[in-house]
Amino acid sequence: MPTLRAAAAAAGAAILLAAPAGAAAPSPPPEPKPSISDEAVDKAVARLDGTVRDMMRRTGVPGVSVAVVHDDAVVHLKGFGLRETGKTAKVGPDTVFQIASLSKPVSSTVVAGTLTAPGQWDRRTALPGFSLKDPWVTGHVTTADLFSHRSGLPDHAGDLLEDLGYDQAYILGHLRLEPLGPFRASYEYTNFGLTAAAEAVARAKGVSWQKLSADTLFKPAGMTHTSTEFTAFTNAPDHAATHVKNADGTWSPRFVRDPDAQAPAGGVSSTARDMSRWLRLQLAGGTLDGKRIVPADTLSRTHLPEIVSQPPATPTGRTGFYGLGWNVSYDDAARLRLSHSGAFELGANTNVTMLPLERLGIVVLTNGAPVGLADAVALDFFDFAEHGKVTTDWLGLAGALYAQADAAGRSPTDYAHPPASARPAKDSAAYTGTYDNPYYGRLTVTADDEGALTLALGPKPLRFPLAHYDGDTFSFETAGENAVGRTGVAFADGTVRVEYLDADHLGTFTRQ
Repeated sequence: MPTLRAAAAAAGAAILLAAPAGAAAPSPPPEPKPSISDEAVDKAVARLDGTVRDMMRRTGVPGVSVAVVHDDAVVHLKGFGLRETGKTAKVGPDTVFQIASLSKPVSSTVVAGTLTAPGQWDRRTALPGFSLKDPWVTGHVTTADLFSHRSGLPDHAGDLLEDLGYDQAYILGHLRLEPLGPFRASYEYTNFGLTAAAEAVARAKGVSWQKLSADTLFKPAGMTHTSTEFTAFTNAPDHAATHVKNADGTWSPRFVRDPDAQAPAGGVSSTARDMSRWLRLQLAGGTLDGKRIVPADTLSRTHLPEIVSQPPATPTGRTGFYGLGWNVSYDDAARLRLSHSGAFELGANTNVTMLPLERLGIVVLTNGAPVGLADAVALDFFDFAEHGKVTTDWLGLAGALYAQADAAGRSPTDYAHPPASARPAKDSAAYTGTYDNPYYGRLTVTADDEGALTLALGPKPLRFPLAHYDGDTFSFETAGENAVGRTGVAFADGTVRVEYLDADHLGTFTRQ
C-alpha cells in the first residue's frame, strides 16, 4: 500500500501534468531576439587588439591570428607576433596554422555539402575495414552517431595508436577491439570515430577526403590556403611553426605534429582569412557572396544537439550538448551558441565561437600549446560585446581548465622517485624478449652490455629507455601528442603491462 507521502507526490504530479478540460494549450516562450547592437560589436572589436596582446604577454604564446565576422562582413582580420621564435617573420591574416580539432566543424560542413537532405546524416557508416566490438552497433552506427561522439567508443579511442606511428588504416581496423559504452546514450570524444565516418562519406563518393573537402567546400568558398594534408601545411611559405612551453617559461618549436591519420578530425590547416569566409558561410546558412555552397537544411542539422556532453553539475546549472562537429549550448537569453576548440599538446590551440542569432562569430588561431589563450580571447570578446565590460578573467579560467585536464592524465605514482625500500630487479634476461598484443602490436625489450633495458613499440619502433622503480616494475618517459609524463611498466608471469596504454584494459602484452 502506497505511503501518504508517495500518494501526495503522485497527486501533485498529476495536478501539474493535467490540463483543465477545454483549456487552450500553453503557448511556447517567444523566440529570442538579437540584442547585441552594431555599436556594441564595434566597441568589442576596438579593444580586441589590446586583449590579444595582453594575453600574449601573460602567456608568452608566440603568434596569434584573429578574424571577426558580423552581418556577413569581416570586421576584424589581423595577425600578431611571430610565426616562429628566434626568427623575424611575423604572423599575418594569411599565415597558415594547424587548426587541430577546429577541423571537426569544418569537416561537418564538408559532409553537409555532400548531402541532399538532413536525414541522410542518419545513414549507416559503411567503411571497409572498420567495425566496432558489438556487431549490432556496427550494423547501425551512422554518420551522425560518429560525428557526435555517441557511438560508444571510449574517450580518444585510437589516439595512442597514432602516437606510436600507426597509420589510419591500421587504427580504424583495430577500433573493433575497443570496449563500447552504451550506444547513443554515452558521450565520449573520439577523433577516429569521426574520421571513420568522414572517410566513409568520401569513399561513397569515390574520392579521397582531401579531394572531397576541396571540391565541396574549400574551392567553392574561396578558401585558397586551406587543406587537410600535412604536407600542404609544411610546404606553405607562410606557415606558423608549432611551439611548446619550456620549463623556464620561454617557448620553442621543439615538435612537429603530423595529423594525417585523423585528417577529418584534426588535420585541417588554414588561415584567419580563409576561416573568416567559412564563418560567413556558417552564419549565412550555407551561402557566401550570393552563392549557395552548402544546403541550408543539411548545414542546420549540424547545429542541433545530438547528445548531452556536459550534464549540469547543479539543478540550476547549464547543460552542454554536442551536435555534428560542434559544441552546442544556449545562453541566458536562450540564444544558440556554437563553439569548438582545437588543441595540439605539441603546439597549437584554436577556437571558433558563434552566436548565429546575432550573426556574430570569431576565430582565433595560435601557434602555442594550449594554455587557454585562444578560448579566452573568444570568451572575452563576446563577454564585452554583450555586457560592455569583461565580467571574468577568462584567461585565468581557461588556463586553469587546461592545466587541470593535463594533470588528470598523469599517473598517480611518482615513477621518477622510487621508494626508499625498493626491491631489486631480476637479471635483465628475465625481462628481455618479444611480446605481442592484438591492439598495440609488437613490443620488444632489449638489454645493453651493462644490462640496461630498452622497450620498443610501434610499426617503426619507438625506443624508450626503462628506469627501475621497484621489483619487476620499471618506467619510461612517454612521448607524443598524448604524453603523460612517466608511466609504469610491470612484468609478471610472461606478460608486461604498460600503464598508460591500459586505460581501456588493452595494454597487456604476452611474451612470444
